Amino acid sequence: MKYAIVIPDGCADEPRSELNGLTPLEAAKTPAMDRIASAGVVGRANNVPAHMNPGSEVANMSLLGYDPNKFFTGRAPLEVAA
Repeated sequence: MKYAIVIPDGCADEPRSELNGLTPLEAAKTPAMDRIASAGVVGRANNVPAHMNPGSEVANMSLLGYDPNKFFTGRAPLEVAA
């Protein structure tokens, strides 16, 4: 079985006046994501440990297979690598 993990990090941001009060996700045209989602199984996962800040740096590290409890030392190393 093949998997695709779509990480729309930041797209559910606050509504923006330049988008007529919509969030980036609401304003986006997403036909490819819509098609993939309609043909697949959509699920939800909680991959951030309860005691950690649920920021994208912790969540993305966990999605990539790294245990944030063991490897997360802050956002700076991820920013440098990017």
